[in-house]
Amino acid sequence: MGTSDEIQVIVADEEHEKYVDTILKTIEEAAKVRGSGIAKRTHEYLAKRIREAKAVIALDGDRFAGFSYIETWENKKYVTTSGLIVHPDYRGRGLAKRIKDLTFSLARTRWPHAKIFSLTSGAAVMSMNTRLGYLPVTFADLTDDEAFWKGCEGCCNVDILRRTGRRYCICTAMLFDPEEHLPAKIPQEVLDRIARMEGKPIHSSELRD
Repeated sequence: MGTSDEIQVIVADEEHEKYVDTILKTIEEAAKVRGSGIAKRTHEYLAKRIREAKAVIALDGDRFAGFSYIETWENKKYVTTSGLIVHPDYRGRGLAKRIKDLTFSLARTRWPHAKIFSLTSGAAVMSMNTRLGYLPVTFADLTDDEAFWKGCEGCCNVDILRRTGRRYCICTAMLFDPEEHLPAKIPQEVLDRIARMEGKPIHSSELRD
């Protein structure tokens, strides 16, 4: 097993689709250990995020170490960074922070005017969100996109969400408003990849989806 410095944290691409089933299993097992709910995702859902340069993966050589992904809502008015997971063999090394930071930077670079939000029941994620500038908000401050909320249907706590008319649940809502923050820096090779994928000029340093 490699040292912390040897673990790569990168924007995922097509060659990393082979890790999707491992990612899904790791997320499911972590939720069982915590005894908390989690929005279930399919193999194709995560694979599509990877193909669209909307995911970050951590690798120790060819071993899976961690993951997170991005999604946009309401015509890119809102962005979520979701599914943050670190394999049990690699916890306690600060890897979650590295994944979170790169995922956040990627979201800020691609959609600098979008509001970034998080629904989480994990104290560690709440702490990382706070450090990045997220603030606790009500569920009414989040997206109205039904496609987002449909993702909660696979959570064991969805009955709470339904009973409260989607006003609150076990998770805490947190929101990052971009108005007072500058976007972070994403490697040029990743920007070039996004530009090629979207058919836009490669020389642009401010890409949008």
